[in-house]
Amino acid sequence: MVSARPAIVFDLDGTLIHSAPDIHAAANAILAEHGKGPLDLATVTGFIGKGVPWLVKCLVRETGLDPALEPALVEEFERRYDSAVHLTRPYEGVPEALAALRAAGHSLAVCTNKPVSPARSVLAHLDLAGFFDHVQGGDMLSVRKPDPAPLLATLEALGVSRRAAIYVGDSETDAETARRAGLPFLIYSEGYRKTPISALPHDIAFSDWHELPALVARLVAAA
Repeated sequence: MVSARPAIVFDLDGTLIHSAPDIHAAANAILAEHGKGPLDLATVTGFIGKGVPWLVKCLVRETGLDPALEPALVEEFERRYDSAVHLTRPYEGVPEALAALRAAGHSLAVCTNKPVSPARSVLAHLDLAGFFDHVQGGDMLSVRKPDPAPLLATLEALGVSRRAAIYVGDSETDAETARRAGLPFLIYSEGYRKTPISALPHDIAFSDWHELPALVARLVAAA
């Protein structure tokens, strides 16, 4: 059962925003400082979604850097992250969809594995911050998605139950998070997913953000 005006929680990278170009640029800048050549955009995009420590681990594995450098590389990446906003764009239709959902009475939040400071920075840079009642970053708890704890903490911050919320994401991590939290899941098909959508648990798949308000209304009506 979903309430008539459920809260809607969104993943960030690959869902609301195409941030891979900024993350790619930051990763290659760090690799250059350590004497490694650049990786292509598709490779780095494949590392996005599980937080900075995972991304750094993938960079180390891909380039043959010393794994002992990982803690320092995480710190180095996070120092760059707040200003890594200039190549990032919202997906087409995102601002309009968020405005329509707010106008319809939904409370909105972000639950991301990106650290909270760069998450807030990029939302502010893109003039999206005002849509959201809460931003849950990947460094606010000791665990990250797909552990359901960050998503459940987001619901707690909003003051809503699982029966009064919907999760929207783009990836395998998001699908598993929604499943483990017991939330309806809408998957954006144009993000950073690697697995076929048919293989991921979801309620509705969509490719056009302009369609989301109507899809949410349909999901609510069917509950």
